[in-house]
Amino acid sequence: MNIQEYFGRISYDKPHKDADLQTLAAVFQHHIQAIPFENLSMHCGEAIELDLQSTYNKIVRKKRGGWCLEINHLLFWALQELGYDVCILGANSYEPAERGYTAEINHILLKVVIKGDSYIVDAGFGGAYQMWQPLRLISGEDQPQVPGIFHFTEDDGTWYFEKVKRKHYIPEHSNNDFPDTPELGNIRKIYRFTLEPRHIDDFQELNAYLQASPDNILRKKSICTLQTSNGLLALVGWTFTEMKYNYTEDTDLVNITTLTDEEVEKTLKDKFNIVLENKLVP
Repeated sequence: MNIQEYFGRISYDKPHKDADLQTLAAVFQHHIQAIPFENLSMHCGEAIELDLQSTYNKIVRKKRGGWCLEINHLLFWALQELGYDVCILGANSYEPAERGYTAEINHILLKVVIKGDSYIVDAGFGGAYQMWQPLRLISGEDQPQVPGIFHFTEDDGTWYFEKVKRKHYIPEHSNNDFPDTPELGNIRKIYRFTLEPRHIDDFQELNAYLQASPDNILRKKSICTLQTSNGLLALVGWTFTEMKYNYTEDTDLVNITTLTDEEVEKTLKDKFNIVLENKLVP
């Protein structure tokens, strides 16, 4: 495994002498715009291994993406190679349908300390709740980014990560019709976490469970999302969505297309730069 090969994968060619915030932000931005959040292996009959070499080969050499356990593990390795003080944390994601956080930890994220300040870096949430820059770990402060306003709140050692929702404009609908988007100022809870350091081996059981359990969303749907320079691309099953952030003030533009089986394969190649070795069953 070689950091220059990783840099080639994410198209990063800037100097990286210092493990500073500027370099962290630049590497992170390249990472999320090159490496899709995807669970396609599960829908191609491929097992997902959590050891670093397997993850590296899959994402860097085979030019695939991965889910949070893979994407953030690879980023953890890269940041360590660059000399950052970085550790893995575990989170419980918020389930809107259940109106609560999962009982078990089901997500990993990273904490990076630079000159005494802590930052949260998470390349593995995907979709519209993906941060675009490292977020300072500070309670109660709005941190605006292109995808929206993020913030953390802390309560007795537990941290809560949230985002302010924006409206969606879907051209096929009338101007006044914004499906599933409540009024402005509404908060979307994303996950909660503590600062207890974790090891990737702590997630082996979760990795096996998510691949076997028929109830979780990752088994039910094939998902591939990628951040772009002004929004995101998402392929969920046969539905392809292109989102442009802040198309008009506080409104995101959303274009939705339903694809055929043949178009799914072509879209993966053209939009996500993914060529699968095995047949995908969306």
